[in-house]
Amino acid sequence: MPASPSTARAINDRLALRLLQQEGPLTAGQLKQLTGLSRPTVADLVERLTVAGLISVVGESGEQRRGPNARLYGIVADRAQLAALDVRTEGVTVVVADLLGAELVRASVPITDDAGTGPAVEQAVALVERAAKEAGAERLHTVGVGAPGLIDPASGELRDSSGLPAWHRRLVAALQERLPARVIVENETNLAALAEQRDGAAQDRDTFVLLWLGHGTGAAVVLDGRLRRGASGGTGEIGFLPVPGTATLPSATDCEGGFHSLAGGAAIAGLAAAYGLTATESGGEPPAAALVRAAVAAVTPPAAPSSASSRSSAADPSPFGPSDRFLSALADRLAVGAASVVAVLDPGCVVLGGEVGQAGGEELAARVGERLARMSPLPAEVRAGVLGGGAVLRGALLTARESAQDDLFTPHPR
Repeated sequence: MPASPSTARAINDRLALRLLQQEGPLTAGQLKQLTGLSRPTVADLVERLTVAGLISVVGESGEQRRGPNARLYGIVADRAQLAALDVRTEGVTVVVADLLGAELVRASVPITDDAGTGPAVEQAVALVERAAKEAGAERLHTVGVGAPGLIDPASGELRDSSGLPAWHRRLVAALQERLPARVIVENETNLAALAEQRDGAAQDRDTFVLLWLGHGTGAAVVLDGRLRRGASGGTGEIGFLPVPGTATLPSATDCEGGFHSLAGGAAIAGLAAAYGLTATESGGEPPAAALVRAAVAAVTPPAAPSSASSRSSAADPSPFGPSDRFLSALADRLAVGAASVVAVLDPGCVVLGGEVGQAGGEELAARVGERLARMSPLPAEVRAGVLGGGAVLRGALLTARESAQDDLFTPHPR
């Protein structure tokens, strides 16, 4: 059945807006060429989108031709302001951006363990309000929140989780009460996977698993281009995975004894200490990431290939030294978790994300890949995440931007 005139107009408008988002400012002639629409149809949609305040003239083309230059149209970026939050156990970071995702303001606030639930929530909400005011945003359209823990797939709300601060769950409700904005909450690891797929290490993959390595552990599963959350929102809670090498088993309320005990931040720091390694933290980098980064620097000369398969004793200044042994032991641990995921899902690609994955880089990824190839008959490339801990904030911003654009770019009946 052919589309109605109103439906056809809506489809054409969204197509033009997506092209302007992807390509930047375009002339009417360029829109005609890229969309395949007729000149009158393009003229009509340009007028509609201009009247709606979604696009405006942002300049003129540099085409050399007789007569005036063609006008360039671009999306009105300040039509809506967005916010993205990365909620951690130790504090909150917020970014305020325009409709195209350009960052306007970034701010953070630490929240100590002894802060009460009410004061902690107030600190976080006040941070968002100050950042929005500094960005000149009278009203935020959409707020994307990345937080640890389980997201209820039915309600979209953060579920009560043992081991996480009570203020995490209260924060989402407070944001919804205090801000005239749509608030979207998502698991931090899922957002990191979204960011790595869009802007990072998995841009060419529509099926992969991201193994989050930061203060804690987690996994995000993307199959056939879709993020998989599971029946209860718990897909990827790999910290609870029972694994060899731990002194006990995890429980329903505590992941100690699971994969978390091998690959969490404290476990990595303990492993480094066993090899006598120390590192100086810089720029707020987590201790585990600093230790891994220092170890990689010790075994990889600047001019030497970073691939583990290319190393030789002549090129390695510390073969079988403490840094080398530490990285090998860490790769052994990570391969256990990666092999479990690969055996069940066969994703073809595992991305080592988070601050530790980024710090380990290609060196750690290659070591894990070598071990995984020996453990599993299923081929799986291991890659280092490139966005590190910033992937959560980037994923939250992408989610907020897409939600806002879906709302604003969709005609609403009057």
